[in-house]
Amino acid sequence: MNLFKIQLFIAALLISVSGIEAQDFKDGKYAKEIPAGTYSLDKKYEVEEITDYKGDKTTAKNIILLIGDGMGISHVFAAITANNGNAYFEKFYNIGFSKTQSADKFNTDSAAGGTAIATGEKTNKGAIGVDTEGKTAETILEIADKNGKYTGMVAASSITHATPASFIAHQPSRRMYEEIAKDFLNTDIEIFIGGGMDNFKSREDGVDLIKKLEEKGYTVLESLENIEKYNGNKLAGLIYPKHPGKYSDRGEMLVPATKKSIDLLNKSENGFFLMVEGSQIDWAAHDNNTKDLLDEMAEFDRAVGEALKFAEKDGNTLVIVTADHETGGLSVNGGNSEEGYVEGKYTSKSHTGMMVPVFAYGPGAEQFKGIYDNTELFYKMMKAFGFSPVELVNK
Repeated sequence: MNLFKIQLFIAALLISVSGIEAQDFKDGKYAKEIPAGTYSLDKKYEVEEITDYKGDKTTAKNIILLIGDGMGISHVFAAITANNGNAYFEKFYNIGFSKTQSADKFNTDSAAGGTAIATGEKTNKGAIGVDTEGKTAETILEIADKNGKYTGMVAASSITHATPASFIAHQPSRRMYEEIAKDFLNTDIEIFIGGGMDNFKSREDGVDLIKKLEEKGYTVLESLENIEKYNGNKLAGLIYPKHPGKYSDRGEMLVPATKKSIDLLNKSENGFFLMVEGSQIDWAAHDNNTKDLLDEMAEFDRAVGEALKFAEKDGNTLVIVTADHETGGLSVNGGNSEEGYVEGKYTSKSHTGMMVPVFAYGPGAEQFKGIYDNTELFYKMMKAFGFSPVELVNK
């Protein structure tokens, strides 16, 4: 090929490439593929600006506690990286670490971890809302209820699963789902949304707890669409027979359920307590599935965003984000914030003993700085609510 023909070939190639740039890149047909072994979000999301709390209040009217089950600091960083270096996690300026060990094991589980946060009591793995001797330990949700506050829970799992159960039930084993469901009738919790309909309706003992909930004034709804339309005062949102599917199957559930719960609970003149669990972060980490982990973390972060947006506007709300334990021993071995992908490696298929992060925003947030046992979260919430130790009947 002579020089003239080579020049013609190069010119034609440049014209061809320019044509691709003009249309095909515009249409996204030639988007850059992420490197093998890395993972990203299918759809990135916008993170709104949140102004840091500048008030001088030391007590809060409302507390929104968000628990990322199994969420360690690497999970948080992976989520930030996958969303192009942006997340609501970055809107917190009061940050600490919680040590998660249970009474009997270095590596805890969600039952003992949840119980420590909810009651201020260390307990054995698998136990729900009881101390090491099996005695009932009163929870922050129950204390808030006794003090005239509205209460609520949202979970991306069965509402009778270990973490939500720890805030409302008192049983020796997390596996006692039907007994845990009965415990929901022992409080006046205003709102609970998640899976677990079968534990209330299709029970081995034949007792219809749905009827009993309705007798107590609850509206029982089985779809997120109907929940979003609801404007009453007592809601049992049991939208799955057992657990919801993973994010890629269930779609957006945690975010609208959190937003609706805040809207309904905010009717209270005395304030409210709301616990929201990103349940399946833990399950994705157990599977060492980075793609599912990023999806679950992204939805959880968006739920955190709903809490922060409300708290910023309200000025009387403390938002706390933490975990019950770390799962998977995740490390971020590579990635790219500009392009939004992550390479994750794992050391375990189970829980680890690592400390987990604590993020706080709003009145009383400063006390959540530092390193402390998970039981301290209960006492810090008590102090933030202005409750005295007199109300701790089991302490």
